[in-house]
Amino acid sequence: MKIISGTAHRALAEKIADTLGQPLADVQVDAFPDGETAVKINENVRGEDIFIIQPSCPPTNHNIMELLILVDAARRASAERITAVMPFFGYARQDRKDQPRVPITAKLVANLLTSAGVNRVLTMDLHAPQIQGFFDIPVDHLYAKPALIGYLRERHPDTTNLTVVSPDVGGVKMARAYADALGAELAIVAKHRISATRVEAMNVIGDVNGRDVLLVDDMTETAGTLCAAAEILHKHGAKRIFAGVSHAIISDLANERLAKSHIEEVITTDSVPQAHGPKVQAVSVAPLLGEAIRRINGGQSVTSLFSV
Repeated sequence: MKIISGTAHRALAEKIADTLGQPLADVQVDAFPDGETAVKINENVRGEDIFIIQPSCPPTNHNIMELLILVDAARRASAERITAVMPFFGYARQDRKDQPRVPITAKLVANLLTSAGVNRVLTMDLHAPQIQGFFDIPVDHLYAKPALIGYLRERHPDTTNLTVVSPDVGGVKMARAYADALGAELAIVAKHRISATRVEAMNVIGDVNGRDVLLVDDMTETAGTLCAAAEILHKHGAKRIFAGVSHAIISDLANERLAKSHIEEVITTDSVPQAHGPKVQAVSVAPLLGEAIRRINGGQSVTSLFSV
């Protein structure tokens, strides 16, 4: 087995390698003066089981292209099998034609990965789980919940006064999984999206008055949905408000909004390097991903890691 890291999230790759007890492969990733990516694998990978760690987080297009080039280099060096380890899968929100004359970019990315030579994909908390069906190769879809639940239980040892809230109707299944695991109540915020960066929350389904609240979502970039939901939950009498997010691609705008919001803390994973900020606490998913890699390499079942 060889573990290769792209430049998207070197810190996470190093943690995964430490979990597996082996060093990262010696790979050189540079850029030509015109911006083209140059890759060279500086050690023998013939017949090896290759795992390339590269979340397609911002800069998304650059990181996807770098992953494709790394895959091509490994394939041409006679690697036995290539697994793309993408803790965060970009373009996952473009999974259907919701308007005339728009692409299904998630399917395009799946096609690109397969055509480049990827034999297997390891990812976590896809925005749309049906994206697994866009691939004609095996996809191992992990969930961040096991990594986050431990921290949440430490933060809230008494869950009798805790309500897990989905910030929209589409996230009810995920919120229910967290509520069941924590033994908490469930509520929903019905929202209306005005634009890509503005969300107007409409109403709360469920009782949050006088209760601690955990908002659960798969990802946030501008924190518009979370902050709008927190505002209406506060108006409905919520006592303390926290957020649990699988992927936090936190921007400056998000940190500004969170600073002014009623959210005390955003608990997330280190699936992307952007998961940091004054109110952000990142829990590492390196042990989860490392165990999945170990089992895939050993031909063992990873079903128990799919727990939601």
